[in-house]
Amino acid sequence: MPETQAPPPLPKSQPSFGRRHSTIIKLLGVGALVLVLLIPLVMIRGVLSDRLSRRNEAVTDITSSWGKEQNVIGPVLGIPYQYKFKAVKEMPAPDGKMERREVEETATAAAYFLPETLHITGDAQTQMLHRGIYNAAVFRAQVTLSGKFAPPDFGPLKIDLKDVQWKDAFVTIAVNDLRGTREGIVLDWGGARRPLLPGSQVPGYTTGATASLGTDKPIASEIEFSIPLDFNGSEGIFFAPFGVQNEANLKSNWADPAFRGAFLPAERSVRPDGFDAKWKVSYYGRDYPQSWTSRNGNERFNVLSVTNSRFGVELLSILDAYRYVERSIKYGVLFLVLVFTTFFLFEVTARQKIHPFQYLMVGAALCLFYLLLLSISEFIGFGWAYLIAAVASTLLITWYCRFFLGGGVRTLLHISIHYSPAAGLCAAHGRDRAVHRAGSRDVRDAQSRLVRARRKLEQAKIGTNKNVYLAEPPRPRRRG
Repeated sequence: MPETQAPPPLPKSQPSFGRRHSTIIKLLGVGALVLVLLIPLVMIRGVLSDRLSRRNEAVTDITSSWGKEQNVIGPVLGIPYQYKFKAVKEMPAPDGKMERREVEETATAAAYFLPETLHITGDAQTQMLHRGIYNAAVFRAQVTLSGKFAPPDFGPLKIDLKDVQWKDAFVTIAVNDLRGTREGIVLDWGGARRPLLPGSQVPGYTTGATASLGTDKPIASEIEFSIPLDFNGSEGIFFAPFGVQNEANLKSNWADPAFRGAFLPAERSVRPDGFDAKWKVSYYGRDYPQSWTSRNGNERFNVLSVTNSRFGVELLSILDAYRYVERSIKYGVLFLVLVFTTFFLFEVTARQKIHPFQYLMVGAALCLFYLLLLSISEFIGFGWAYLIAAVASTLLITWYCRFFLGGGVRTLLHISIHYSPAAGLCAAHGRDRAVHRAGSRDVRDAQSRLVRARRKLEQAKIGTNKNVYLAEPPRPRRRG
């Protein structure tokens, strides 16, 4: 019998594309799930923005009733005077027709003078006002403006002394809000007390107070003045360097000041119970003159130039629970990637099948952590809120993971991976405010040392120039 040949072997079946690249496809799927979970994180940011806007509305409502940022501008000495000018008017002629004639008219303008020296002393005591669950930092300030005015020099302004109306002279100041003033404001003018009436006559300003000097005697010598003020405010307090030499001393019980404006304090002391600051400013650092008139305009003296020359301090709480929550949400993607990477490694190394829906459930629990953090931090401190939210979300994820991870070592490993970064971030956020205060103080101290070093360097240059000039031998004259 002829031998029968064995049938040829069947070709080996090739694995499908999905099996050959299952790891890569799974990894891409995990990345897609992370992108999907960014949607609830964006929604939580929307909730945070809404809560933050409500907080800002409550703070604005409180400060609008108590008092906002205060700018103390002045004082300014104003002296009216008369001047004559020619104008062309239409007047009836003898024949009944109208003709244009040049006539001389008299009008009144005002000459403004700034003080020779200006001393400012202030004490701003802060307190917290509440509106529901929201707080606003406000202050009550006692400020005294003192100094002296030099005799007005009308020569550079081209004003004849016989045209000056001394009886209508006035002293005026500008303050943003004087609603917190409990008693009448009185001007001490060379020993005479003059009441200040509401309304400012500082060019460009309307709110403030003005005192009429009410005397026909010319100002022939230096006159000292003093204006005590008592007002409410919030956010900050600022002054303008109206004197040739300006000196300001400000103290407060606010422990976290931010010195702003065109000039930094020459000396400062920031303590846990408050701060003291001292400014020394000359009139060379501003853009407006020491005297001007309303007749030829006050182009150089305007609200913008005065605002650019202000100096003072802000009393704001820069970091609060909402800012901390906002920073925490920025780490949301990091937590999602870290947890999902742990699950992916379980699938690859331990052959543990995890359904995409289980990924989504764990990711939803992580997103719920930030919503819980936002809700709790509005009522208690951020550190405790972070701890409670982290423990709650960790317990929820652990309880859910033990059903599909099989419990034991894998679940404990997942707990350590999830909870350790959360605890580290909680500690970092808890120290952030202290680091911010320390950093701010270091910057302020460095700025103060830089100013002192610059002054010493300028003094050294002046002394060196003098010594070189004295030591230089005389040059021999050339004979022609």
